[in-house]
Amino acid sequence: MAEFKRPDGRKVTEMRETSAKVGVIKNADGSAMFQTGKTIAIAAVYGPKKMHPQHSQNPAKGTLRCNYNMMSFSVTDRIRPGPSRRSTEISKITEWALEPALDLEKYPNMVVDVHISILQADAGTRCAGINAASLALAHAGIPMRDLVTSISIGKLDKTLVVDLDKKEEDFEEGEGPTDIPISMTGGKITHLQLDGKINGAQLKEGLKMAKDACDEIYEIQKKALKEATQ
Repeated sequence: MAEFKRPDGRKVTEMRETSAKVGVIKNADGSAMFQTGKTIAIAAVYGPKKMHPQHSQNPAKGTLRCNYNMMSFSVTDRIRPGPSRRSTEISKITEWALEPALDLEKYPNMVVDVHISILQADAGTRCAGINAASLALAHAGIPMRDLVTSISIGKLDKTLVVDLDKKEEDFEEGEGPTDIPISMTGGKITHLQLDGKINGAQLKEGLKMAKDACDEIYEIQKKALKEATQ
C-alpha cells in the first residue's frame, strides 16, 4: 500500500520544523518563543505578585492567569484586535493544561500572569502557545513538577497525522478533518479536545502518536532552557 502523502510532503508522524528560545522579552520575569512551521508563539510571565482585587485571592495557593491573544497581523485576513470568545476559551484551556505541572502552594494570595501572543498563525496556535508558556514559566523560575508539552493530532479522511498545518486543518475530502489538541506532562494528559469524528481504536493510536511527538518537543524545550544558562 502506498504511503499517505501529506500536502507538504511530511510523513504521517512528522512534525513541522520546530524551534524554541527563552529570554526573548527582557522586562518579563520569564519569556519564551516557540515556533512550529509558520506558527510563532511568544509567552511572557509576570509574577508571582500580589493578587488584586483582594477578593480574588486564594489563601491556599497561588493563581495561574493566562491570556491568549492572536495579533491582528498574525493571519492573512486581519482579525479584530482585543479579546474574542475563542481567545477567552483558549486562555482558560491553557490554564487547565499548565496548572497540574505547577507547584503554586508556595504562593498563597498571589498570581502568576502568563501573556501569550501569536505573532504568526498557520494552525496549531493553542499548542504552540502552551509550549511557549511552559518554557516561559520554567525560565521565570516558577516551581514546576515537569514541563508541559502540547501537539495536535489530526485525521485526514481516515489517516491520522501529527501536527496539522492550515491546509490540512481545512481538509474537506471524505470524512473531513478531525483535530485533537493534546497536552501532556510527565506522560499524563492535562488537556485533550476533539473536533471531528474518531473511533476508540484510532483515538488510542492518536494518543500514542501524540506522546511520541511530545517527547520530541520536550527535548527541544530542554535544549532551549539549557542554552539560556550557557
